[in-house]
Amino acid sequence: MLARGKILWLRLSRQLVQPRRLAFVEACLIGLVSGLAAVLLGQAVDWAGALRVRISYHWPAYLVLPGIGLIGGILAGWLVERFAPEASGSGMSEVKAVLARVPMPLNLRIALVKLISATLVLGSGMPLGREGPTVQIGAALANQLSNWAPTSPEHRRQLIAAGAGAGLAAAFNAPIAGVLFVVEELLQDVSGITLGTAILASFIASVISRLYGSHNLDLNHLNLGLPDTTFFAQEIPFYLILGVLAGLLGILFNKGILESLAINRRLVRLSLPWRIGIAGLVSGLAIALLPAAFRDHAGLREILLAGSANWSFAAIALLVQFILIIFTYGSGAPGGLLVPTLALGAALGYLVGAVEHSLLGMSAATVYAHVGMAAFFSAVSKVPITAVVIVFEMTTDFNLVLPLMIASVVAYLVAEKIDHRSLYDLLLEWKGIHITKEPSTEGLLAQLSAVDVMQRRVETLSSQMSTDEAVQAFSNSHHRNFPVLENGKVVGIVTQKDLVNIASEQLGKDTTISEIMTPEPVTVTPTATLAHVLHILNRYHLSCLPVTENRKLIGIITRSDIIRVEAEQLSGNSEQIERKSAPSYVVYQTRAPATGKGRLLVPLSHPQTAETLLEMAVAIAKDRNYEIECLQVIIVPSSRIPSETPVQISKSLQLLQRAILLGENSRIPVHTQIRVAHNVAGAILETVKERHIDLVLMGWKGTTSTPGRVFSRVVDTIIRQAGCDVILAKLDDKRSFDRWLLPMAGGPNSSQAIKLLPALASLSTSPQIKLCQVFQPTNSIPDTTLLDKSVRFLQRRVSGKVMATPVRASSVSDAVLNCAKLDNSDVIVLGASRESLLQQAIQGNIAENISRKSNCTVIMVKT
Repeated sequence: MLARGKILWLRLSRQLVQPRRLAFVEACLIGLVSGLAAVLLGQAVDWAGALRVRISYHWPAYLVLPGIGLIGGILAGWLVERFAPEASGSGMSEVKAVLARVPMPLNLRIALVKLISATLVLGSGMPLGREGPTVQIGAALANQLSNWAPTSPEHRRQLIAAGAGAGLAAAFNAPIAGVLFVVEELLQDVSGITLGTAILASFIASVISRLYGSHNLDLNHLNLGLPDTTFFAQEIPFYLILGVLAGLLGILFNKGILESLAINRRLVRLSLPWRIGIAGLVSGLAIALLPAAFRDHAGLREILLAGSANWSFAAIALLVQFILIIFTYGSGAPGGLLVPTLALGAALGYLVGAVEHSLLGMSAATVYAHVGMAAFFSAVSKVPITAVVIVFEMTTDFNLVLPLMIASVVAYLVAEKIDHRSLYDLLLEWKGIHITKEPSTEGLLAQLSAVDVMQRRVETLSSQMSTDEAVQAFSNSHHRNFPVLENGKVVGIVTQKDLVNIASEQLGKDTTISEIMTPEPVTVTPTATLAHVLHILNRYHLSCLPVTENRKLIGIITRSDIIRVEAEQLSGNSEQIERKSAPSYVVYQTRAPATGKGRLLVPLSHPQTAETLLEMAVAIAKDRNYEIECLQVIIVPSSRIPSETPVQISKSLQLLQRAILLGENSRIPVHTQIRVAHNVAGAILETVKERHIDLVLMGWKGTTSTPGRVFSRVVDTIIRQAGCDVILAKLDDKRSFDRWLLPMAGGPNSSQAIKLLPALASLSTSPQIKLCQVFQPTNSIPDTTLLDKSVRFLQRRVSGKVMATPVRASSVSDAVLNCAKLDNSDVIVLGASRESLLQQAIQGNIAENISRKSNCTVIMVKT
C-alpha cells in the first residue's frame, strides 16, 4: 500500500510540474505579486506626494519643495549605490538586456531597492514615472520566482517578460497594453507560451491594481474626462502635423536623455546620492516658482486632459517638464520615462488642438491631448501598437482609435526615419550593450528535440528478471542504467547503485527486478527540447532519461548525447548536426514478394563497392532468411524541397537493376527505392522506420576527418538513431574472403560478430578463421574460456579451419594489426567498442585505428 501511494504521489507531482503547466501557474503568481508591488508603490508615492503638496501650502514652497527633493534624492541615491546599483534609472532597458541574454542581475534585492528608492524619488516630487520601476520590479520578482520553482530554462525568459508586462499593466491599468509591450518591445515573440503567460500575468496584475488601487473594476471609472469625441476628415492634416511634431520632439527627447547622462558622467564629480539630491533640489526649486498646479506631476497631466488649462499653461508645461525630465533622469534617479512622455505628449497635443479649435472648431483641444500622448510615446519607444492601446484602455473611447492610429504611426515613421533605435536601445548602447534582433531560433538546445539525438537501440530488462540475471546483464554492458519493461511499457528503472544496495540486504535468489527497481521513472517525450531534457537531468540528478510515447519506450538520451551536440557546435561543425529538415521523397521503388523473416537494408552509393556489398547482403539474407532493401539517395540543396525538385535517376536505376538481378539469381527478394533528400542519414533513418528494417549493411571509408566524430557524420548518426543492428564494411581492392581474423573482447557486439561470421565466411570456398583475444602483459595465466567457447561454436557452423590464439600486448589495435600482418588476413571482423561514441571520440576508437592502418577489408558489427 505504501509503495502504491508513493507511485501515485510521483505521478501527481510530475503532472503538476510539467513545464508548460508550471509556467502558467507561475504566470498567475507573477501577476499577483507584480500587481501587489505596483499597488504598494502607487499608494506610497501618492501618500508621499500628497503630504509634500500639503506641507508646501503651509510652509514656504521655495524652501519645502527643494528641501524635500534634496533629502529624498540623497536617501534614494544612497540606497541604490549601497545595495543595488542596477536599480538606478528606469529599469526598462535592464529588463530588455536580461531578456536578450545579457548577464545582468535581476533578483529580489533589486526589486526591494527599486521599490523603496522609487518611492523616495517620486514622492519627493521629481518628474519621473512609476511604470519603469513597476516593470523592473515585476521582472525581478518573476526571475526570483522562476529560480525558486523548478522552471524550465526555455520558459524562464517568457516568465520574466510576463512579469515586466504585468508591471506595465498594473501601472497603467492596461492589461492588453502589457501583453503587447511584451510582444512588441521586449521579446518580439508571439508563441503560445509567450502570449499565454503574458496575458495571465497582465490580467491578474491589472485586476489587483484596480481592486486595491482604484477600488473599482469598472473600465469607465478610468475615463480621464474626455468629452464626446468626433472625427472629421478635415482634421486629418492636424493629426498628421501632430504626428510629425511628436516624431521630431521624440528624437530630440531621446538625444537629450543621452546627453544628460553623458554630462553627468563627464562633468559632475559627485557620488550618486548627491547627483540625485541636486536633481531633486533643482526640480523642487523650479516647481516652487511655477503655479501650484505644477506641484503634482500626475495632476498636471490630468489638468491637460480634462480641459482645465489654456494654451499658455500647456506651453509652459511642455517646456518645463521637457527640461526637468531630461535633467532629473540624467542624474541616475530611479524612475520611469513612459509616464513623463505621456505628459509631454498631452501638452504637445493640447497645443495642436488649440490651434485646430481656433481655426476649425471641430474637436476640443483635450482630444488632441489624448492623441498626443500616444504619438509621443510611439516616437520615443518605437512601439506604435502599444501606444495606441494604452491610451485606448485609459479612455475606452472607440471614436479615438483612428486619430490615435494616424498620429502614432506618423510619429513612429518620422522618428524611425531619423533613428530606428528606441529609447531603451539607446540607453543600452550608452552602457556599451548592443542588442541585435534575434533569429527565430533560440540556440541549438531549443532547436533540437530528444528524438533528434536519442539512442534508439536501448538495452532493457524485464520486470520478472531475477537480480542475478540483472547482475549478469550489467557485467556484459557498459551501461549503468537499464529501463525495466512490462508488456512493452516502461514501469521502472534499475541502476548499478540499486544492485550494490541490495547486496547488503541479503535478498533471496528468487528476488525479481520489480522489487528493487525505481517505479514510475522520470521520462521525456520525443518532442521535448534538449533544453528541457537537460533541465530534467539536472533537477533530478540523473545521467540518462528514457524517451517514451504513451509509456512505450522508443529511445534513451544521456548527458553524453547532449554534450556531443554542444561539442560539435563549439568546434564549428554545428552545420553538420542533423537538424529537422524536409522529409525525403521516394521518386522510384520496386517491390518483391515479402516472404522473409526480416529485412536487410543496403544503402548503395559507389558502383565500385556496390557489387561486394550486395554479395555480402545476399550471404547474410540467405543465412537469416531476410529480404533485401536497396536504397539510393540523391542529395538536393537544403533550399529546395525534395518532393518538388527534378532529378536524374538513370545511373541509380542501373545500380538497382544489378541488385535485382543478383537477388533473382540467389532467390532472395530484393526491394529497391530511390529517395531525394537533404541528407543521407535522414533518408536512411526514414527508410529504417518506414520499411521496418532489422539490419543495415553499409559501406564505410574507414576513417573520418571530422573532429568529434568516431566513424563519420552519416555513420555516427545511423549507429546512434537507427533502431536496428548496423554492419559497416570498409572494402579493400582485393575483395578476397579466404583468411578471416576475429578479435575477441566480450560483450554483445563481439557475440553478434561471431554469429555473423558463418554467413560471411560462405563467400569463400575454403575459409580460414582465426580468433584472437588480447590480454595485458602480466604474469597471470590468461582466461581463454571465451576463445574456446567461440571456437566450438564456429567449428559447428563453418566448414573451413578455425583456430584461436591469446595475445599479450598493451595496445589492442597494435596487437590486432600485427596478427593480421603475420597471417596475411583478408578480412578483420570487429565488434564495436563497448565505450559510448562520446568516450570513443575523446579517448580514441579502436575500430577506426585498425581500419585506418590495415590494408585489408574491415567489417564492424554494432548492435
